[in-house]
Order: sequence, then structure tokens, then C-alpha cells
Amino acid sequence: MIESGLFVFSGVMLLLIKMPRRWLLACLGYDLALDVLVSAVAFALHFGTFSGVMAATIAGLLTSIATTTMKRLCGFTRGGVYHAGYFNLRI
Repeated sequence: MIESGLFVFSGVMLLLIKMPRRWLLACLGYDLALDVLVSAVAFALHFGTFSGVMAATIAGLLTSIATTTMKRLCGFTRGGVYHAGYFNLRI
């Protein structure tokens, strides 16, 4: 269960890392919506078994932790305005 959740989380994180920087910062501006979307899609894909639901839960929790951490470290954009985190990124 934990391994499956880690694999789903790894896939989501690789997609976020590969995104253009502007899109990434825009997604981090709406981190709650991103967390809900990832969790809902993971639940929909893995629904039906206990281990699938637990894998989706772990993936959702890890995604929530990662987006919160990335938002604080890298910052985010909302409404076209960049709010810097600990590291100031060039857009």
C-alpha cells in the first residue's frame, strides 16, 4: 500500500517538476485545488479495493505535504503577481 502510494506520488511530482516554471508557480498559487484534484483522481483510479484506497490516501497526503513545502520554498503566483518563497526564482 505504501509503495503504491509512493509510486503515484512520484508520478505527480515528476509532472510538477517538468512543468514550465510559470505554470508550476501558478499551480502552487492554488495548492488546495491541486491537492483536491490529485486526491480525487487517485481515488477514482484506485477505487474498489482497500489497498487501492490506501495507496490513493498516501499519494494525496504526500502531494499535500510536497505542494505546501514547494510553495514555501519556491513561492507562487496568483493574479499575475509573484510572491517569493525562501528562494527567489526568476520567471
